[in-house]
Amino acid sequence: MTMCKIYSSTLGVMSMIMFIFSVKFLVQDFSMIIEYSLINLNSSIIMMTILLDWMSLLFMSFVLFISSLVIFYSEEYMEGDKSLNRFILLVVMFVLSMMLLIISPNLISILLGWDGLGLVSYCLVIYYQNNKSYNAGMLTALSNRIGDVALLMSIAWMLNFGSWSFIYYLDFLKSNKIMELISILVVLAAMTKSAQIPFSSWLPAAMAAPTPVSSLVHSSTLVTAGVYLLIRFNFVFSDTIKMWFLLIASLTMFMSGLGANFEFDLKKIIALSTLSQLGLMMSILVLGSYELAFFHLLTHALFKALLFMCAGVIIHSMNNCQDIRYMGNLINQMPLVCSFFNICNFSLCGLPFLSGFYSKDLIVEIMSMSILNMLIYLLFYISVGLTVCYSFRLSYYSLSGTMNFISLNCLGETKSFMIKGMSGLIFLVVFSGSMLSWLIFPFPYFICLPLLLKLMTLLMVFLGIYIGYELAKFKISYNLKSLKFLTLSSFLSMMWNMPVISTLGINYYPIYWGNIYLKMFDQGWSEYYGGQNLSLSLKFLAQIFQFISSNHLKIYFMLMIIWLIFIIIFF
Repeated sequence: MTMCKIYSSTLGVMSMIMFIFSVKFLVQDFSMIIEYSLINLNSSIIMMTILLDWMSLLFMSFVLFISSLVIFYSEEYMEGDKSLNRFILLVVMFVLSMMLLIISPNLISILLGWDGLGLVSYCLVIYYQNNKSYNAGMLTALSNRIGDVALLMSIAWMLNFGSWSFIYYLDFLKSNKIMELISILVVLAAMTKSAQIPFSSWLPAAMAAPTPVSSLVHSSTLVTAGVYLLIRFNFVFSDTIKMWFLLIASLTMFMSGLGANFEFDLKKIIALSTLSQLGLMMSILVLGSYELAFFHLLTHALFKALLFMCAGVIIHSMNNCQDIRYMGNLINQMPLVCSFFNICNFSLCGLPFLSGFYSKDLIVEIMSMSILNMLIYLLFYISVGLTVCYSFRLSYYSLSGTMNFISLNCLGETKSFMIKGMSGLIFLVVFSGSMLSWLIFPFPYFICLPLLLKLMTLLMVFLGIYIGYELAKFKISYNLKSLKFLTLSSFLSMMWNMPVISTLGINYYPIYWGNIYLKMFDQGWSEYYGGQNLSLSLKFLAQIFQFISSNHLKIYFMLMIIWLIFIIIFF
C-alpha cells in the first residue's frame, strides 16, 4: 500500500469511531473533560486539558472523513510530484493542528493548534514555488499573525482569572470588563482566521495552493477555525460586540457574493463562495443560534470539499487552465464530474432537499423572525440571491455552450482514484442535511412567518437564476458605458480593492517615507556631519601630515630660514 492509502484508511477509520462516539454523547447529553498533568513543580502544575462533547467529536469526525478522502484523491492529483510524501505529511500535520484546536478548552493549547494551522498553511500555499505563491503565502501568514497576536493578548489578560481554561468562566463572568476585552480580542482573532472584512484578501490569494489543499482548507480546517472558536465563546459576547460583528459578517457575505459574479478564475469563485458562507455562519452565530451555525458549518464542509475536488478534476483535465471562459460543454466530456459539480452547486444555493437547504433555509427563517433593521434583512436576502447568481453563472460558463479550449484536449473521466474519492462524498452531500437536522435538533424549531417572508428565499433563488443567466450572456461592446461597467466590475471583482489596501496600503507609505528619510538623513545631513564628512576631514589632515613627513628635510631648512628672518626683524 502507498503512503496515501495508509493515511487515508487510518483517518477514515478514526472518523467512523469519532462519529459513533459523538452520537452516543449527544443522545446521553454527556461531556467529558480529561486533564493530564505534564509538569508538576512544587505547587505549580501544567495541565493538558481535553474537552470531549458531542460537538467536538462530531466536528472531528467530519474533518477526519474529509481529509481521508482528500488524501486519497491527492495520490492521483499530485502524481508526478517528486515530493508527494512531504505534501501528504504537511496535510496530516494540518489535520492534527485542527484536531488540537477542536478538543482544547484552554487558550494555550488552542494557540498551539491555531499557530500550527497558520504555519502549515503557509508551507502549503507556497508549495508551488513561484512569485505568485510567495506573495500569496506572505499575505496569508501576515494576515493571520494579527489574529495570533490577539490570542496572545487574550492569554495575557486571562492571567487575572488564575487559569487559561476559558470554558469554566464563560457563564458567570459575562459582565466582567476584562472578560469583555478578552471576547473582543477573540472576535478579532476569529475575523482574521475566517477572513471577515477587512482581512478578506488572503482567502482568494491562498488559492495558489494545490487544489486538494484548497478543498481541505475551505471545507473543514483553516477558515472554519474562527467560526468554531466563536461557537465555543458565544455565551460571553455582549450586545454591542454582537451588533457590530453582525454588520461586519453581513457585509462580508454581500461583498464576496458581488465579487464572485465578476470573477473568471474557477477556484477564486469557489473561494469567494466560501467567504460568503462564512459570513452567513458568523451572522447567525451572533444572532444567538450557535447550534445552527455549527449545523451549517458541517453541511457546508461536505459540499464545499466536493466542489473543490470537482474543480480540481476539471483544471487537471484542461492542462491547468482555471479561466471559466475557456470552458464550455463539459457535460458531454465529463458527465459524472459535472453531475457532482451541479449537485454541489445546488446544495450551495439551498435548493430544496439537498443538504445545504436544511441549514441555509433554517438560518434565513430564524433571521427573519428576529427583530432587526432593514439593512440586515436586505443584506441577507440579497446575499442569498447572489449565491444562486454566481453558481448559475459558473454552471452556464463551464457546463453548457460550446467548447472554448484548444481542440487537442485530454478531457475525460479516466482518473479512477479522483472519481472514487469524490464518490465517497456525494451521498453525504445529498443526505447529510436531513440526517444532521434529526440528530442535532431533536425538537424542531418553531417557525412563524407570513407567507411572503416564507417564500422570500425561493423568490430570491429564482431571481438569482435569472440575473446569473443574464450576466453569463452579457457581452461588452467597447464604448463609454462599457468602460464604466469595466471599472465597476474590476472594483467588485477586486473585493472592493481590499487586496490593494492589504498590501500596498500597508507597505507604500512606510517605504515612501523611508526613502525620504534615507535621502535627507542617511545620505544627507547625517552623512555631512557624521561619518562621511569626518572621514574626508581626517583624510585631508592625513594628507598634510603625509606631505610633511615625505619632505621633512626641505621643510626643516625652510622653517630654519623663516626663524632666522623672524629673529633679524624683531630683535
